[in-house]
Amino acid sequence: MLKAVILIGGPQKGTRFRPLSLDTPKPLFPVAGLPMIQHHIEACVKVENLKEIIILGYYPVSELAQFINDMTQEYKINIRYLQEYTALGTAGGIYHFRDQIRCGNPEVFIVLNGDVCADFPLTDMVEAHKARESSALITVMATEATRQQSLIYGCIVEDKMTNSITHYVEKPSTFVSPLINCGAYVCSIAIFQIIAAAFTKKQEQYYSEGHENGNGVAGKEAIQLEQDILMPLAGTGRAFVYTTTRWWSQLKTAGSAIYANRHYLQLYRKQGHTERLLQGDQPNVIGDVYVHPTASVHPTAVLGPNVSIGPNVVVGPGARIRESILLEGVHIEDHSVILQSIVGKSCTVGAWARVEGTPCDPNPNKPFAKMDNVPLFNADGRLNPSISILGCNVSVPAEVILLNSIVLPYKELTRSFKNEIIL
Repeated sequence: MLKAVILIGGPQKGTRFRPLSLDTPKPLFPVAGLPMIQHHIEACVKVENLKEIIILGYYPVSELAQFINDMTQEYKINIRYLQEYTALGTAGGIYHFRDQIRCGNPEVFIVLNGDVCADFPLTDMVEAHKARESSALITVMATEATRQQSLIYGCIVEDKMTNSITHYVEKPSTFVSPLINCGAYVCSIAIFQIIAAAFTKKQEQYYSEGHENGNGVAGKEAIQLEQDILMPLAGTGRAFVYTTTRWWSQLKTAGSAIYANRHYLQLYRKQGHTERLLQGDQPNVIGDVYVHPTASVHPTAVLGPNVSIGPNVVVGPGARIRESILLEGVHIEDHSVILQSIVGKSCTVGAWARVEGTPCDPNPNKPFAKMDNVPLFNADGRLNPSISILGCNVSVPAEVILLNSIVLPYKELTRSFKNEIIL
């Protein structure tokens, strides 16, 4: 028997995802028509003998209750949300709820960070981990990055003969290895002994130093899987790496949601979920497009490639939408253009208006997206070109152009903007 754990953090995290996370918990933000962590659940339920999925975070239970109920009904598997009382870190929550994870004596358990998206090779990872029998405590999913990109991730040095991790550094200041941690793990139950030792060490440090560090409860109980567990395990022959060439990306910024949307739509086609896509033989549909059944799209509107349209969206005659996500209740009026943008809930874009952004990564065929080391502002204080984002309930009047800009919720624009944050 196997279990899976999905780590979703809480509302204090994910600030780079604003304003989209102001009205929707980030883990429930829809990418390719499904809440972000539903893609994780779909990957998990394909693993043989997986009996339970536990979601850990410190969002209020009320914000996820309906989602958990819907997922349990849809996938016919036991799914639970366990709320941390404070931010406990990527390993602290696992340790805090260790009894619930160990209940039923699972052979191994899968751990997935909620802010990564990928074509997860979970079955292959589990088989590779179990093949090492008692020697493996943890197997880490990894992929290759460029030298420059690797500096913003956890870097792994691998023994090519045994695939064991010989060295691990989180966000190094100089180049260590092109192999980076993807935030997906397979763990043996014995890993809890290592986490317990790290927890005890934290407690001893906290009480020996007193309260001078000002970290409060987090200072003595927050445990990071990367720094506190993987780094000490490196070189012991108990931590291993599983390298994948499949698509993978972090989902920390709104711009990366556009990238993830593109790849999840492609994954639908690859995995045979063609019922989720508009069929490409329609003259006004280009490439992969998802349209919610309740949305209304005029037959003269041109959609695609890589477009997701949410519930109760109305798209008027002659509109053009490409490489974009339209959330619930959006109204796009006649002959408007939406390119490389995310339009928040209940927004209105007037006739002949144009909302356009710039792709965050000019090469969409890279194995993953280089998103997180691009500064938000340039030297003169202007917003760097990126995708355009409309928060919820924004009104864009007719014949207005919005280029590479972010608009906070409940704004009514009166003119055109370029490279600005509209507060």
